[in-house]
Amino acid sequence: MRNPPLYFVQPYLKTKKIHPENQETPIEFISDRSIPSSLFYRRNHFPYPKLTSENYRFPITGLVRHPRIFSWNDLKRLPSKTLKVVLECSGNKRSFFEPKTFGEQWEKGAISQGEWRGVPLRTLLEITGIEKEAEEVIVEGYDYGYRSDLDRLYPYARSLPLEKAVHPDTLIAYEYNNEPIPFKHGFPFRLIVPQWYAMASVKWIKQIHITNTAFKGAFQTIDYVYYPSRENDEGAYPVTTMNVNSTIQSPLDMEILNTGRHTIRGIAWTGIGSISNIEVSIYDGETWNKMRIEASPCKSYEWCTWAYEWDVSRKGEYIIKSRAIDSYNRSQPKKPLWNKKGYGYNAEDQVKVLVE
Repeated sequence: MRNPPLYFVQPYLKTKKIHPENQETPIEFISDRSIPSSLFYRRNHFPYPKLTSENYRFPITGLVRHPRIFSWNDLKRLPSKTLKVVLECSGNKRSFFEPKTFGEQWEKGAISQGEWRGVPLRTLLEITGIEKEAEEVIVEGYDYGYRSDLDRLYPYARSLPLEKAVHPDTLIAYEYNNEPIPFKHGFPFRLIVPQWYAMASVKWIKQIHITNTAFKGAFQTIDYVYYPSRENDEGAYPVTTMNVNSTIQSPLDMEILNTGRHTIRGIAWTGIGSISNIEVSIYDGETWNKMRIEASPCKSYEWCTWAYEWDVSRKGEYIIKSRAIDSYNRSQPKKPLWNKKGYGYNAEDQVKVLVE
């Protein structure tokens, strides 16, 4: 009798919302260090924009000596750079906050990484010439729509302080994994801001404006702000750099295992420096073991993959935890910093398993 055919099952995005489309990467089943675009998470505030030939160019205006419109061909002719970068939604893991916070209830998959190719924004600003009083760079996308808390149409727009905008690794990207950026991820041009949460990496770039005043857009001063108080806005401050974090990919939460050897695997990342250590606890944080980092040394902007071989002979329930430490000695806390909009969750990750 012939062997039955083998069927290769591929993971799919996890749908959180359809209008606008918000979908998670199936991070538990990702083994590649570059995520294919089909599995890259999708975060949208508004419907997808409609593209025309005009979308293949954008102006740089404001406090510049030589305002200019840059086309697709202009960028392709300029010196480019390719960077592998983690993009993490600032709401990643929001569903784990206690007490709960309102917003998209992301689990662990609002994060992906891959190779972005483009021209440093700094290069374009050098061509246009920045006036000495410039302080912020505003990047506006073509996506727009109504907000439930305001009374008119708003575009998705964000600003960067000049120091971050002129960093040599802040890119105007036009390729992802050696292909044009897919439409749903910002084609034809997307801002890539390494080490910051992905709300800064504006998609479908429409225009760039240089200013000497603080940008007051809704996605700058209402959303993407940490509000640590439940009662008021006291102590609020902007969301910027990614927290140090880790995720256990296997085993899965509430999985049933046999006795014997199991590989505990996961990823770890940070917004400052690089990952220096990863630890795993089998007994709910009572004791910790250092992990083997699979790609050493960990590189800035990228996540590390790690593994731990667990020999288990005693049956029962186990709470497995992971925590990462970066090169600036930042470590994942036992509890996250609770904030009203549910940003920046980075408590020690955990899964619960049953060994039979």
